Amino acid sequence: MIKTKTQEEIKVLSLGGKILANILNDVFSLVKPGVSTAYLEEIAFKKIAEAGGRPAFKDYPLPGNIFFPSALCISINDEVVHGSALPDRILNSGDIVDIDIGMEWPVKEEIRSKHNLVKNPHSQLGGYYTDTCKTIGVGKISKDAQNLIKVTRQSLQAAIDIVKDGVYLHQIGYAIEKVVKPHGYGIVQEFVGHGLGHSAHEAPDIYHYQIDQDSQANIKLKEGMVIAIEPMINLGSDEVKMSNNGYTALTKDGQISAHYEHSLVVLKDKCQILTLK
Repeated sequence: MIKTKTQEEIKVLSLGGKILANILNDVFSLVKPGVSTAYLEEIAFKKIAEAGGRPAFKDYPLPGNIFFPSALCISINDEVVHGSALPDRILNSGDIVDIDIGMEWPVKEEIRSKHNLVKNPHSQLGGYYTDTCKTIGVGKISKDAQNLIKVTRQSLQAAIDIVKDGVYLHQIGYAIEKVVKPHGYGIVQEFVGHGLGHSAHEAPDIYHYQIDQDSQANIKLKEGMVIAIEPMINLGSDEVKMSNNGYTALTKDGQISAHYEHSLVVLKDKCQILTLK
């Protein structure tokens, strides 16, 4: 079931989304050769707690009775999505790294009272969820990597530019394809964007490729819907495989992958990006 959000709920999501964007920017500023993923995890975890939030990804339940081990998803080079910050890894010059972060906010009653915020009745802690991701090069990266990052970022922006009440999901996929396909890159299809707000993942699925216009999945966006669009673009084939850890997706051909994401609220004539600084 797709749940639209009230103006009071959007107020909470907007405040939480800005906080999350600032936290991601702070983590990004620390990325350089020799930095450990455990250090980035420590900083993110501390800043989320200081903001009065809770990491949305840490201990997230996965198939096979697996729980995701970290607050950050840090996916390096051929890791498409769901790379973990723990166990620790060292970043090297030439790597590209996507850092994906989600937060439930606020989880403290005093913050809700201070800002006169509504409580989320669908969460035990009462906070609302936002989610965002960016990709960065570590040190000096190849021209192929630079272009892949740029095109992935542009594809997300192209989708954002058309989001408004009345737009169908196939149009979002088409907007992304128009940017990506001329470069011959692979658009990952196994992982999709999603609704969010009351929980970290809600209906509907948001496809990053053009689906059949007659498909039941091709729903029309409505004012008040909150969605996350997050294209994952591979330098080579769109095919992926699962790592031995059971949760990290890798490019099947071993080539690099980039990932960008924003949380958005659908408005009458446009959308509002919730996860902007």
